[in-house]
Amino acid sequence: MSRTYSVIGSGALGGFYGCRLQRAGLPVQFLARGDYETLKTAGWKVASKDGDFDLAHVDVYPSIDSLPPADVVLLCLKSTSNHEILAHLAQTIKPGGVLVVMENGFGIEEEVACYVGRDRVLGACCFLCSNKVAPGRIEHLDYGTVAFGELSVDGMPVGVTDRMKQIAEDFGQAQIEVQLADDLRLARWKKLVWNIPFNGLSVILLEETNQLVGNPSLRSLVQTIMNEVALAARADGRSIPDQFISTMIEHTEQMKPYKTSMRIDFDERRPLEVEAIFGAPLRWASERNVPMPVVESMYRELVFLDQRNRAHLANP
Repeated sequence: MSRTYSVIGSGALGGFYGCRLQRAGLPVQFLARGDYETLKTAGWKVASKDGDFDLAHVDVYPSIDSLPPADVVLLCLKSTSNHEILAHLAQTIKPGGVLVVMENGFGIEEEVACYVGRDRVLGACCFLCSNKVAPGRIEHLDYGTVAFGELSVDGMPVGVTDRMKQIAEDFGQAQIEVQLADDLRLARWKKLVWNIPFNGLSVILLEETNQLVGNPSLRSLVQTIMNEVALAARADGRSIPDQFISTMIEHTEQMKPYKTSMRIDFDERRPLEVEAIFGAPLRWASERNVPMPVVESMYRELVFLDQRNRAHLANP
């Protein structure tokens, strides 16, 4: 019998992975507050580099309290919305089930575990260029790999578990490339190596990824920021080699010009994930006397820009 999936957060990321899983024949239910009526009547339309497809019939729910429990719950919200649903998450997981945190940031799994229990939490780092261009419409531009890892009790690597393999099987059936990380913490640091420079600079400089790696001065700045993240990771006992940083920059050069999720949120005047992506790792490093001066400067600028956006929302 197939595992049942719930997608909490049917945006560019959750919508894409949920649609691929459903297209592969897996039972998927979507929590979609803003898109509920569209999905109920018209379903999903996905324009993908791997081939376009539609899902005319979607199992969709308008509120977390109406969402039936599932074997695997994919938490795909922006971390800025977590406070709205954390207290309700436990009821969405079947006995013996698991919640997979597919959000950006540092320390997110630990926060979720306080509400559902550490033994029911996996983390996932998603390397995906995807946008929700309209209600019920996803545009997949590039990549799509997911790295799964177990949340450990003591911060040490847990290794690859059976439930990671089972979920990876389902994602593989959906033709999603999967990596099984024996150390979730390392996977999180590696994701921050990309997220911190490109999300942050895309907002501060109002540029897309191709400009950030195409201009020699900005490319050098990106590398400096990546090196600061790697230094913090080293203080956490995680080694990120120089070659990994070079590869991240090369991959960004090769991918289609991309407006990051934080830049889209900024343009749409939505709250930015400043604390999850910048504040949390920066505070962790500061407590251990690990200098991250450029990241700290970016953090202060982004806090200001985010506060200005939020003030505009409160007083349009």
